[in-house]
Amino acid sequence: MITRPHGRSEMTALVVDYLELLWNRGRADLADRFVADELVEHGPSLPDGRRALIELISGVRQRFPHARFDLRRIAATGDLVFAHSLFTTGPEDRGTVVVDVFRIQGDLIVEHWQVRERVPASVVGGHPVV
Repeated sequence: MITRPHGRSEMTALVVDYLELLWNRGRADLADRFVADELVEHGPSLPDGRRALIELISGVRQRFPHARFDLRRIAATGDLVFAHSLFTTGPEDRGTVVVDVFRIQGDLIVEHWQVRERVPASVVGGHPVV
């Protein structure tokens, strides 16, 4: 198991590595380095637990081998890390804006919330959504 200090920069590094290795590179086999076995998932369509997350990542990677999170912003306060990303399933996908909130305990992600919104074709203010 990886041992990390518990400062904000170490917590954000944990989440950056989690997104890059597990999601972008499809290394679900490394989930025990990042996610608690009893992960609490607040997404309405996602079950709790590390095993369910591994199955989800494997399924997404199988269906969309070029899927990736392009992390745009990350911040931490207390035991929470906030990640603002653009998730795409491939080069032709305009993408989905994702805000993930992770609660870190010890060296692992123990709880997760997520807000998603498809990237629109146009925006009134002209500012990018990610």
